[in-house]
This record gives sequence, C-alpha cells and structure tokens, in this order.
Amino acid sequence: MKYSKMMMMIQKVLNENSDVNIDFCMSAQTAKQIELWTRMYEGKPPWKSRTVDTMGLPASIAREVARLVTLELKTEVKGSARAVYMDKTYQKLLKKLRIYTEYGCAKGGLIFKPYPSLGGIDIQIIQADAFFPISFDNSGKINHCVFLEQFRKGNKIYSRLEIHNLQNNKLSITNRVYLSTNDFSLGSEIWVGMVDRWQDLSQSAVFSDVDRLPFGYFKMPLANTEDSDSPLGVSIYSGDTVGLICEADRRYSQINWEYDAKEAAVHIAQSLLRVNPQTQENEYPEGKDRLYRAFDYNTGAQDKPLLDTFSPDIRDQSYYNGLNHQLRLIEFNCGLAYGTLSDPNNVDKTAEEIRSSKQRSFQMVSDTQGALQDALDDLLYAVDFYCTVYNIAPSGNYEVTYVWDDSIITDKKAVIDENIKLTDASLRSKTTAIMEINRCTEEEALKELERIAREGRIVAQNVDWTDGDDWSRGKGDQDGEEINDTT
Repeated sequence: MKYSKMMMMIQKVLNENSDVNIDFCMSAQTAKQIELWTRMYEGKPPWKSRTVDTMGLPASIAREVARLVTLELKTEVKGSARAVYMDKTYQKLLKKLRIYTEYGCAKGGLIFKPYPSLGGIDIQIIQADAFFPISFDNSGKINHCVFLEQFRKGNKIYSRLEIHNLQNNKLSITNRVYLSTNDFSLGSEIWVGMVDRWQDLSQSAVFSDVDRLPFGYFKMPLANTEDSDSPLGVSIYSGDTVGLICEADRRYSQINWEYDAKEAAVHIAQSLLRVNPQTQENEYPEGKDRLYRAFDYNTGAQDKPLLDTFSPDIRDQSYYNGLNHQLRLIEFNCGLAYGTLSDPNNVDKTAEEIRSSKQRSFQMVSDTQGALQDALDDLLYAVDFYCTVYNIAPSGNYEVTYVWDDSIITDKKAVIDENIKLTDASLRSKTTAIMEINRCTEEEALKELERIAREGRIVAQNVDWTDGDDWSRGKGDQDGEEINDTT
C-alpha cells in the first residue's frame, strides 16, 4: 500500500478515540517523496514504460554510498560485563550494516529499534516507508512516532501499530492491532494476544526517567529542497537528481533502441522461402529466423532485388557521450566523485576539478558517517535501556569506539608522498608522519619508530633477489653498503 495512503489510515484510527488531535509532522509532499524514492530504488520508477527502461541508477547510487560509508568500519562496545553483552548484540547488526545503510541512503532514513525477546535483545530494522513520526523535540530528536508492521494470512491482513510517546521523561509504548480483509482500511481493532506472532507483546507499557526514545534514527545529512520544514531525512538522489535519473534512463533506452533498430538483417523475397504446409508460415534457415525478414517482392522485379542486406551504421558513440554527460551531472548532485557512475576513462576534467570532485565525495561520506554514528550511539543507549529495564545483563558502564576508513576516497600514495616531502624539509616529525600514514595513535607511532631504528634500513642491493646464488659465494657486499639510522 502507498505510504501516503497508509499515513492517512493510521491517522484516522489514532484520532477515533483520542481527546487530542494527532497529526504527523510531515506534509503530503514528503510522503509522496518517500513513495517515489522507494519506487525508484526498487527499479519501478513512474517513467518506466514499454519504450523507457531503467538503468537501476538509484540502487547503484545508494549501494555505492553505503559501501564508501561503511568501508572497513571497526566499532565495538568495551567496558563492563554489560558492555560485553551489548557488544555481542551489536556485532550481529554490524554484519549487515552496509545493507541497512543502503536502505537508509535510498529512502532517506532508517530506524534501528531494539526490543526484548526470549533470547535477550534483538534489533528490528524499520525502513522509512514503515515509520510515521508525529513530533520532534527542540533538539531535532523524535519524541512521538508510530511503527507499522503488517502481514497477510489468506484473505486477512493483520496490522500492528507500535506507538512510542515521550513526554516529561516518561515513555509510553502502546501496541494496537487491526484486522482487515481489504487494502482500503486497517479494519477493526483486536486484542494483541489474538495474533500468534504478537501474543507475547503487552498492550502497553510505561517507563520513567527516560530522556530519549529507545531506538536509533539514521537519516541522510541532506537538506530537503522540496519541503524545507520537514525534519525527516531525504534520499541521496532526492531533489533535482530525480529528473536527471529520469533523463539518463531515457538516453539509455535510446541506446538500446539504436542497437535494436540497426540490427543487421537480410531482406528476402517470400518466393525464396519454403512455406510450412501445416502452419502456412515461412520457414527460415535453422537458427536464422531473426536474421531474415521476408518481403513480398515480385519475382524478377528490376527495382527490387530478391536478397537485400540491411546493415546501417550505429550512432552509438554520440549516444554514449550524451549518457556519460548525464551520469556526471548525477554524480555531481549526489556528491560522488567523477567516474563513480560515468566512464572513468572519459572524464575530461582538469586536475583541480578532479581534486574538487574527490573532496566533494569525501565530505558527503564523512557527513553520512557522522549521521550513522549518531544513530548507532542512540541504538546502544536503547540496548542499555532494555538491559536495565528487563534485567537482561549486569549493570555497568560501556564505551563505544569507531574507526572509519576513508582510504577509498583519499589517495594513499599522495598521503605518503606528502609526508615524505614534509619530513625531508623538517616541516613534520617522523612520528606525525607515521600517525597519518598508518592511521594510528602517537603511542603506536613511537613504537613503530623505535622498531625502524633498531632494524635499520637496508638498501635494495643488499637484498637476496637471486635465492642466494651469488651471496652464498660471498659476492653480495661488493655493490652495496648497509646504513644504520637511529634518528
């Protein structure tokens, strides 16, 4: 069901028995945007038709951004026995974090929602089209929202609304279940225990001394250009990028049509073909029915040859150039470096433009990593909260560490070369250079420097490249010398 329609249905049932009018903190335009982003990500954009196919760019963009953001991420929870338990739950999530991040990049946001279960604490992933925020506090955090879970069994549709409301440091969580036989309404409300899947859930629960809702909300750090008042996140391909992707799909379809229309063929007179007596259809040489096209030529006509080859030139290069230009515009709008989607060998840009595009990509990835880290911090707060409430693990403090790898964006060789030049010019210490190159702490860099000093440096001539053939005869010291550097 469409997100906007579901929002209206949920709002209706929430207001039926409420003294206060409940309204979602999003416009109809925002709801339609989420629908559009979802359709695009799933390969079903509104412009897809018999003549226009899709390249799958939205999914590719979200997938690449998620890969860059989570590349070699190292994060863990340290500390007490409570921290050990939290880290065990946390590491399960991290195994699929790249996939979850992709969903958030595509649809604008994602919820990491822990919940108590028979096995302890599990984490539910709620995508943007199953999440309905009602209000935010002054700091921009959600304090009232609805989560939707649905499943179909036969001709019956079961819907569960999980309502979180935080007021004056008091959290209330309410489960409301509805049964319907059609897609036009949520149907009638039933007791939550009547559904096997949800029979272990309580109808409601209240918790005191809570300063935030128990989940992490990851949203893309982008401005909503179509609804600037919306506090919700937007897709990585939101705004003007939608039109650019549409045009790219059209150009891609033109290329496909060019190849289909200009496919080599042999025009042949029907008189040269044998007719199947049973089907009364022309019989072509085996496996060649696509090559031959039958025409009703008059046998012996002077202006119509019995055989005519059709093989026009294909204008693929001009079409590909146009498509490549369109892909560069998409890269620019999505904060991606040139060559991410477009042909990297056909980027006619200056060195300064290339550096700027890489910096743009770095900034986008860095901002997204920050947003994801905030969401993971809130998630772990929620896990700690449920551990305390349900006495799942011994109480104790915890600390979270994050190491984000950006080597795919930064030029490692350039970093090394720059540090060599600076150290040679006495503008940077060797310790600092090692820290930057190896991405390590000062303590680790000092230890590495000590090891280098102990081992010394050996010139290439002193290395046995010949498996000892000459060195075994004592000839290895003639061409090189050993240098010990304890600086």
